[in-house]
Amino acid sequence: METTNLMPETTDIIKKIKLRKIRKDDYLQIIEIQKKCFPGMKPWSENQFNNLLTIFSEGQFCIQYEKKIIASSSSLILNFDDYSETASWNELTDSGNITNHNKYGDTLYGMEIMVDPAYQGMKLSRRLYDARKDLARRYNLKKIIIGGRLPSYYKYAPNLTIDQFVEKVINRSIYDSVLTAQLSNGFSLRKVLPDYLPNDKESGGYATLLEWINYNYHSKQHDKNIPSPYVRVSAIQYQMRAINSFEEFGKYCEFFVDTASDYRSDFVVFPEKITLQLMSFLPKKKPGEAIRQLGKYTEQYEELFIRLAIKYNVNIIGGTHFIVENENLYNVSYLFRRDGTFDKQYKIHITPHEKKWWGVQSGNKIKVFNTDKGKIAILIGYDVEFPELARIAVSKGAKIIFVPFDTDDRRGYLRVRYCSQARAIENQIYVIITGCVGNLPEVENLDVHFSQSAIFTPSDVEFHREGIASEATQNTEMLIYQDLDLNMLKRNREMGSVQTWNDRAQGFYKLIYEEDNETKEV
Repeated sequence: METTNLMPETTDIIKKIKLRKIRKDDYLQIIEIQKKCFPGMKPWSENQFNNLLTIFSEGQFCIQYEKKIIASSSSLILNFDDYSETASWNELTDSGNITNHNKYGDTLYGMEIMVDPAYQGMKLSRRLYDARKDLARRYNLKKIIIGGRLPSYYKYAPNLTIDQFVEKVINRSIYDSVLTAQLSNGFSLRKVLPDYLPNDKESGGYATLLEWINYNYHSKQHDKNIPSPYVRVSAIQYQMRAINSFEEFGKYCEFFVDTASDYRSDFVVFPEKITLQLMSFLPKKKPGEAIRQLGKYTEQYEELFIRLAIKYNVNIIGGTHFIVENENLYNVSYLFRRDGTFDKQYKIHITPHEKKWWGVQSGNKIKVFNTDKGKIAILIGYDVEFPELARIAVSKGAKIIFVPFDTDDRRGYLRVRYCSQARAIENQIYVIITGCVGNLPEVENLDVHFSQSAIFTPSDVEFHREGIASEATQNTEMLIYQDLDLNMLKRNREMGSVQTWNDRAQGFYKLIYEEDNETKEV
């Protein structure tokens, strides 16, 4: 959302202003400007503001005059092809939280620019736009995209359609404080967006999608950090066996990571509850006490998979591990990226078995992770049996969902399998499932395992027969792998025999969920 104004320049102030990055202690001043520039619209929450600085501090600028902030600009990086041209501001910014910021993207998205009304007319917005352009050049981004408000439209709405109004602003027969400034700063119009900011009454909810091209951009086709449409995934159907030490556990894990790396895999996924294998050598206790012993191995577990991800140059979904936080027990899946960073997904839906025997607590957020091969999500076992979670993840840009699971019989396995295939069809995505096999006779409450790992696709002509790209032999320790084409998902959504993602009856029902103390809608 953009707001600026053009007025005569004040030389004395211009000589004393300073362009700098926004800091955390700027919060109160920033929201005061927001209240002035966007009356009636909700300013940044403290959590949103902190996200801006934590996730992408380089993209947040302000202009300071003496000790006062008089203008600011916020942005994030996207792979713009992942979004529709008509995507709303909430979709493109994750409702202002920018958790969808993608350091591997090719587009700088300008989410907000504002100038204190008392200091408008000094071309401060130009300085902020220039800072964005310098940022795009420094990061070698292809373009800048902005969605601009049209704050003058309400004056003309009774007599002009939105297209007529925009045309007259472009021809300079009507002045709009935002669009006129944007066009003057080298941006070109791509599209008029309806329902961009529904609460923006002055603009009637409309906005303009504008673009600035970085002519210094050089192709990144040979850069390993730029997502390719082809992704190779490996799923490990892992055998649970009695072991004598953590080092022995690490040896088995490294064997499979090494093998997946030999196949040049981009991702390797291990099953849910894989670290329960450690309980085969830990002191025997009641189930609720025994499982909490795993917490002391968390640091070793993290160090092991960070090392393997870097050494073998592969992104690893490390199955799940049980951790204790604030005396609560959680079942957590880790994503270990090959650049050495990692993230966590907490299991949200806890099975009656996990509650009864171990006292596992629920997570409260479905996360989507940026990787060098695009956006992914992780649904842990039982979570995939709830379609809402996959819908939320895909709305945030996930193209692949990994499902580490653990089941003890065929019926439980089939629940996971059928639901995973449904999620692939409903959302037109790839879903990879993998579980443990074998047994741990000395570990109470974790006796036997049933698994048939698989890689699922949407069910349509261009994909594999029966929507199954690859499938393991039942209850046999092994690795399966497959190349996945992300461009096929895009084509399938646009031209598939059915288009289950686009054809949702959104006017008939909506999915609303709570995240970061805010209500969000899919």
